[in-house]
Amino acid sequence: MSTTAAADLEKPVWFITGCSTGFGRELAQYLLVRGYPTVVTARNPEQVKDLTAKGNALVLKLDVTRQEQVDAAVKATHDRFGRIDVLMNNAGLGYFGAVEESEENQVRWMFDVNVFGLGRMVTAVLPGMRERRSGTIINVSSIAGLRSFPALGYYNATKFAVEGLSEALWQEVEPLGIRVMVVEPSGFRTDWAGRSANESPMRIADYEATAGTKRDQLREFSGKQAGDPARAVKAIVEAVDSGNPPHHLLLGNSAYDLAMKKLDELRTEFAAGEAVARGADFPKE
Repeated sequence: MSTTAAADLEKPVWFITGCSTGFGRELAQYLLVRGYPTVVTARNPEQVKDLTAKGNALVLKLDVTRQEQVDAAVKATHDRFGRIDVLMNNAGLGYFGAVEESEENQVRWMFDVNVFGLGRMVTAVLPGMRERRSGTIINVSSIAGLRSFPALGYYNATKFAVEGLSEALWQEVEPLGIRVMVVEPSGFRTDWAGRSANESPMRIADYEATAGTKRDQLREFSGKQAGDPARAVKAIVEAVDSGNPPHHLLLGNSAYDLAMKKLDELRTEFAAGEAVARGADFPKE
């Protein structure tokens, strides 16, 4: 075995969902160029086949809503690399529309990808990580998982679910040596709004000033966001390689500012209602 090949085997094995475009593809390229063994997955593997020329890549077909494909992909990874050190749950969809305008079938599909698909992947990799008492799980949320926006009500709900699941997960697995990190980006130039976000065909006039305006803004600014995907994936890898990744990784000036504003709003409102909250218990004897 060459010195280079031996060095690559010592690097953590990354498994990334949703690599056809956006953060997933950017991260896969970043890792492969730097010698990390990387599992590159997509519903259509032809879209990522070119990445095999960039390094030690295993390209696999994966739709996270299909349990048999999840199981097959994890098995193929263990057959090739022997383990999964880092799971990056990146696959996700968006959906635009006021809550009243939203189509149930589209919302259910989004939940299946963004929440249940993520959960399928976590469940599939944990047995191996528990056996080795090591590993890192990265769940891609959004600043929309910390505060909601009009026209994104059900998308917000999927990301709030990712936040809640992840917080419980790290309490369960960190005693076993497994780390969990939630990534919360604001707007990045991944063409998310133009590519992977569906939109309700219904527009109710009463919501034009709120949800309607937000819909138009999301489409208009697609490709013009302040966030740089290359800088984002570098930050993600550096956080994992530090050996002590944070539970929350905010990415982007807007993400940081909006998160801090939400904390301030909650603190103010909670403090104002302290007497009511404390008065709801049985009196102390």
